[in-house]
Amino acid sequence: MKACMVAPGDISSAQVEEIDEPSLDDGDVLVEGLFVGVCGTDIEISKEGYGQPPAGHKRMVLFHESLGRVLEAPADSGLAAGDLVAGVVRRPDPQPCGACAQDQWDFCRNGQFTERGIKGQDGYGSQRWRVAPKFAIKLDASLGHLGVLLEPTSVVAKAWDQTDRIAQRAFWAPEHVLVTGAGPIGMLGALLARQRGLEVTVLDRVTEGAKPAMVRELGANYITSLDDMPAPPDVVIEATGIGALVFDVIGRCAPNAIVCLTGISSGTRGIELAADAINKEMVLENEVVFGSVNAGLRNYQQAAEALAKADKGWLEQVITRRVPLDQWPTALDRQPDDIKVVVDLQA
Repeated sequence: MKACMVAPGDISSAQVEEIDEPSLDDGDVLVEGLFVGVCGTDIEISKEGYGQPPAGHKRMVLFHESLGRVLEAPADSGLAAGDLVAGVVRRPDPQPCGACAQDQWDFCRNGQFTERGIKGQDGYGSQRWRVAPKFAIKLDASLGHLGVLLEPTSVVAKAWDQTDRIAQRAFWAPEHVLVTGAGPIGMLGALLARQRGLEVTVLDRVTEGAKPAMVRELGANYITSLDDMPAPPDVVIEATGIGALVFDVIGRCAPNAIVCLTGISSGTRGIELAADAINKEMVLENEVVFGSVNAGLRNYQQAAEALAKADKGWLEQVITRRVPLDQWPTALDRQPDDIKVVVDLQA
């Protein structure tokens, strides 16, 4: 079978290769790989050397955002041939730590977890892959190829899940949400906010193209400057990783605001920071700022439910480019109008 292979940090090694059929060691569920989604992590692995191949290997099967169709599954797995599924990315550490023992591997404390297509395990970028039933998330059949959006949706589902838990500290009646960044995470974060009936504003620097129209189609506001916010936000989903923007947003929130950071900063850029003023703001206004990465099983299920009830025509617009398997390295080169790029493993 064919697979997307790369040696981390060597983009010239990115190519299609024939590899062995997936091992039963990976799980009892055999899946036909349909699509994989491309994200910044895949680009970092391929071009900058982030990530870690399986032990004893210099190359790895790339991609952690998956969609496939079940070919074989145990009778007691809750899955059957023909089901659409996506694979969970992270696996608990072998120790395990207290969090991993509770299936909360996204809160792993010792860092010994593995991740499909990122750390210590091959990814889902192959025409067939195996997975244990526990790590296969069944999707609504009506989603079709849109099911490849499950993993990024699970990230924002976790962001909202954690926001809800923090909000239980006191009375809280949020109305206004600010989403910074109109990439896949930002768009899907805005979708989940609108599904909650909240007033949503999306901030991005793009002034033309699909993004502004898609945000407005959701019934949300689209702005290119924080000065244009209609109201101080009660919730912020930050998806850019731009440090200066993060601190600017913190200083503009409503009392008792909750700010979730999902974007990862790149580089070591320094900024001038009014630390005392920000500290005063957060203390006097009871603000909470927290980071969120990866997702647990409950978040994948939440994401599957959110996608199932979303407008399929709007979701279709999130996927802006499809790349056939034999050209998959071109998916790593960002284009101006890209939101979510996917690779068709059967094309």
